[in-house]
Amino acid sequence: MRTDFRGGTVLVVIPGGLEHGGGIGRQMGYFLRVQGAHNDGVAYRVVDSRGPWFLGSSPLYVFWSALFLTNAMARLLWARLSSRPCVAHINITGRGSTIRKVVLATFARAIGLRYLLHVHDYDYADEYRRRGRWMQKQIEQMFRGAAKVVVLGSRDQKLLSSLLQLPPDKVMVLHNAVPDPGLELKAAHAPKTACELLFLGHLSARKGVPELLQALASPLLKSMAWRATLAGGGSLDEFRELAERLGISERVSFPGWVDEANVKALSAKADVLVLPSHAEGLAMAVLEGLSFGLVVIATPVGAHTEVIEPGLSGLLVPAGDVVALADALARVIDDEGLRERLGTGARRRFLEKFDVRGYRDRLALLHADLL
Repeated sequence: MRTDFRGGTVLVVIPGGLEHGGGIGRQMGYFLRVQGAHNDGVAYRVVDSRGPWFLGSSPLYVFWSALFLTNAMARLLWARLSSRPCVAHINITGRGSTIRKVVLATFARAIGLRYLLHVHDYDYADEYRRRGRWMQKQIEQMFRGAAKVVVLGSRDQKLLSSLLQLPPDKVMVLHNAVPDPGLELKAAHAPKTACELLFLGHLSARKGVPELLQALASPLLKSMAWRATLAGGGSLDEFRELAERLGISERVSFPGWVDEANVKALSAKADVLVLPSHAEGLAMAVLEGLSFGLVVIATPVGAHTEVIEPGLSGLLVPAGDVVALADALARVIDDEGLRERLGTGARRRFLEKFDVRGYRDRLALLHADLL
């Protein structure tokens, strides 16, 4: 890749922008924050292709969605007509995001704008297979027309290369990454009377929240000293009721959606990050747990097996297995030495591969090469 290039514009297309873009917005925000400290002459512009998520409940959603998409197309055209070289970094998931990105990618090809596709979906191969043949052809054209395809792990690299018949060198693995919390780690070592468990993510069945609550209510954990915080949006009332029925409501809190500052505050005082998802691409919560030196208990889905070294930097349990999850939780709650060992391994793993500064270097080089 070229490292001597100076100048150009990268349009970072995010559904919801940085503020309402969920995990994608958070990842791109981390990248742009670090990139801002480098004076390489490349200008980055965020383009919202969808609008805030809460517009989905509006009766005028179709109108608002079309308005944001039209505005995104106008911004791509303006950048293409400007005198500076430019490239679009199009972030994509499944469902409605696929339809919007097919439109944007088709428009980009029509105006001669180079673009890369950054796939964040937990199973984009399934997204492709469930579409009708006409839409599958549009998806194929979108991917084949991209200058580069970026995926979260080697599973997606193999699946999409084979399924969409893409040249192997066109698909690049770029694991997600997070900032180093630095001195905030100190808060995690304050004296405690109970092991602090933390879940970060959208509260849903896909994230394994029912199994997590059932595991916490198991006889194995009943006499142990623990508290759990399940932070995130989603079906809060449903899961509060489940915790009440299981008899653990006094030990489990549901603060709802939390911003970046509160994610850090919760992580700083936690001991264990648990995410028993049934499907993921590469969960930001897992990486944030590693960065804070927490014991990470996750499932071997998506790229998690490329992140967690079982017994060294975390524990992996089968998705949907309440007994295995309860056993893993009991092991770390009951053994402070094990928590210390796994937490140290998690921090080491983060510094080796998942610091956003290394992520920035790879992605900025890719942008320079495409420009």
